[in-house]
Amino acid sequence: MSQKVQIALAPGDGIGPEIMDACLSVFEAAGVHEHIEFIPVEMGSRVFAAGDSRGFTDEAVETVERTGLLYKGPMGTPIGGGGKSINVTLRKTFGAFANLRHFQSLPSVDTVFSRAGVPVDIYVVRENIEDTYGGIEHRLTNDVVECKRLISAPGCDQVHRFAFKAAARFGIKKIHCAHKANIMKMTDGLFLDRFHAEAKHFPDIETTDVIIDALCMNLVLRPEEYQMIVLTNLQGDIVSDLAAGLVGGLGFAPSANIGDQISIFEAVHGTAPDIAGKGVANPTSLLLSGLMLLRHIGMLKQAATIENALLAALEDGVHTGDVRSSNDPVGTNDFAGAITSRLGSLPSGKEARPVPEESTPHFTPPTRPSVNRLIRTFETVESAVSGCDIYIDTTITPLELAQRLERLVEGTAFKLTMISNRGTQVWPTGSPYTEIVDYFRVRLELRDPAVVLGQMGQMPTIYLLAKIAEKFQVIDFQPLKYFDGKPGYSLAQGQ
Repeated sequence: MSQKVQIALAPGDGIGPEIMDACLSVFEAAGVHEHIEFIPVEMGSRVFAAGDSRGFTDEAVETVERTGLLYKGPMGTPIGGGGKSINVTLRKTFGAFANLRHFQSLPSVDTVFSRAGVPVDIYVVRENIEDTYGGIEHRLTNDVVECKRLISAPGCDQVHRFAFKAAARFGIKKIHCAHKANIMKMTDGLFLDRFHAEAKHFPDIETTDVIIDALCMNLVLRPEEYQMIVLTNLQGDIVSDLAAGLVGGLGFAPSANIGDQISIFEAVHGTAPDIAGKGVANPTSLLLSGLMLLRHIGMLKQAATIENALLAALEDGVHTGDVRSSNDPVGTNDFAGAITSRLGSLPSGKEARPVPEESTPHFTPPTRPSVNRLIRTFETVESAVSGCDIYIDTTITPLELAQRLERLVEGTAFKLTMISNRGTQVWPTGSPYTEIVDYFRVRLELRDPAVVLGQMGQMPTIYLLAKIAEKFQVIDFQPLKYFDGKPGYSLAQGQ
C-alpha cells in the first residue's frame, strides 16, 4: 500500500471541533482515511490564551511546512490586545496567495434566487496576501491614522495565473476582473493591467472587467451572468460574503487558500460561540472545503461521491437549524449520518456531480527552502528620482505653509508644486470649502527635469527632507520617481 498523504488538522474554536468531527466521520465512511493521515496541530484560542500572539505553536508551523496541507475549522481572534487574525496570518505566513470560494445553489436551501428559479454558480478568486491586509497602520497626527495599501506586480501575476488555470480546469468560459481603477489608478490599475497580461496566455477564455460597486449591484440583480470573478484582497473579502448571501449564507461557502507550496482549506464562517457544544451547527461549509482539499490532491472520486451524498441529503429535506424549511432540523451528527447513509447515491435533479475514477492521491510535500523566495515581474525597468512627497503635521493654513516652504527650498534643485490634504489639492489652487485636517502632503519636484532627471540619486531629496524637518514636524517621506519615462506617482484630487 502506498504511503498515506499527511495533512495538518486544526479543529478550531467554538463549533469547530464538533463540525470537524462530523466531517471526518463522513470522510472515514467514504474511505478517505485509507489514503490520508490527519496530524493534529495546536492553533486558535488556547494558543492565544497561553500568550502566543500568533495563535499557533512552533510545532504547528513545522507540521504545516512539512505536510504542505492544512485542514482547519473556524478560529476566533481575541478582542483587544496585540493578536491579529490567525486566518490572515496563516495565509500570509505560508504564501497561500489565492483564495478560491465556490458559491452554488444547493437543493432545498431556500433563497430569493432559488424561489425565482435563478441558478447561482460563481467562483470568487481573491488575492490573499497584499492590499490593506498587510495590516501596516500608523497614527500620524492627533487626528489622522493611516493604513498602507500595497499591491505588487508579482502578487497580481500569481493570483491571475491561478484564476485562469482554475477556470480552464473547471471549464469556465468567462472571467471578470473586478476593480476600482477609476479611482485607485495605480494600485487597482496595476491589478487590472496584470489581469489583461495574463489573459493573453488563455485566448479561449473570455475576459472583461467591472468596477467593484457595479459588480455588487449586478450580483444581486443578475448573479447568473457571472462564472468567475478575480479581485484584490479587501474587495474580494467583501464580495465573497455577498456571494455567500446569494446561496444561503456562509454555512454553505467552502474556501481554499492555495499557494505554490502550502495550501489551507477552511470554513469561512465564525466560531458561533452561542451554539458551541449544543450539537446543532451546520458542517456543510467545512465539508465542502474538505472536498476542495480532496480534489486538490487528486481524490476526485471520493470528493464527488461525498458531494453527491450531501446533495441527496439536502434534496431529501435533511438540514440543520440554520436552513429555512418546513422540515424539522437535525443536529450536526445526524446531518453527517444522513450524508454517510447516502454515500453512493445521486441527487435526482441536475445537481448530480460526475464521479471520476481517479481516487488515489498524488501530492508531493514541499521541500523547505533555506531563504525567502524573491518574486519579480519587472526586472529591467529604468527609474529616475524626480522629487519627493513630504508629509507634515501642522495646523497652519495651506497658503502660509506654501510660503514658508518656498523660502526653505529656494536655491535648491526643487520647487514646491502642490500641497494636498486628505488627497485633495489645497495649493496652488483649491476651494476654501475643502475642509482640512492636521496632515498635509507637500510635493517637491525638480525645477528643470529635462536637464536633471536621471542624473540625480536620492540624497538631494534626503537633504531636502532634513532641511524641512528642522522647521516642521515631518510624519512621512516618499521619494518620487519616473519608471521607464513615466511618473510613478498619482495626482491629487483637483490637481
